[in-house]
Amino acid sequence: MSENTVAGLMRELGLAARRKHKRKATTRPGRGRWRAPDLVKRDFGAPALNRRWFGDGTLIATDEGRLHLVSVLDVASRRVLGFALGERHDAALAYGALAVAIAVRGGQVPGVVFHTGQGSEYTARSFQAACQRLGVTQLMGRPDSVLDNAVIESWHSTLESGLRQVEHFPTKQAARAKVAAWIEDHNTRRRHSACQMMPPVIYEKTLAA
Repeated sequence: MSENTVAGLMRELGLAARRKHKRKATTRPGRGRWRAPDLVKRDFGAPALNRRWFGDGTLIATDEGRLHLVSVLDVASRRVLGFALGERHDAALAYGALAVAIAVRGGQVPGVVFHTGQGSEYTARSFQAACQRLGVTQLMGRPDSVLDNAVIESWHSTLESGLRQVEHFPTKQAARAKVAAWIEDHNTRRRHSACQMMPPVIYEKTLAA
């Protein structure tokens, strides 16, 4: 079907296309020489929960300025286990999201690997030390490589189309509330093709069973 035919049908139905905005990269490569290896190699499967987690950050715009959102996702169920919103994109914010994820999993996640980009928040010594203390093994893709971190990039694309493009946040407080509610809806109600068309939380129950 031609583009003109589609355009004509859309006009008849009163539909309008929504332009997709290019998301600005937020990765700031660390200045130090340390980098974790990339052992995932774009193999995004996981045989069970708490084997492979993915993390990354994105921006939330408000009339009061920007907020940084850092998320932690379990690739086995596509559940957003932890997230943190803050005005500074740093190691403390990344640690906050990771700490929430570990708390959701009962306080211990032996053997989990955490795959991220090479942003300074993840290469910081304080974040390395936190991962070692918590028993989390760090893995990293290449800087600004969408494919190396495709799972979490896909989550951010869903956030972009489902929330950021359709909501206006007059205040940072409003953004915090909306983002938290949207993530809760994603985990408990949104059906995902990778989860046999079940929401992540429901799918996790089937995996546990």
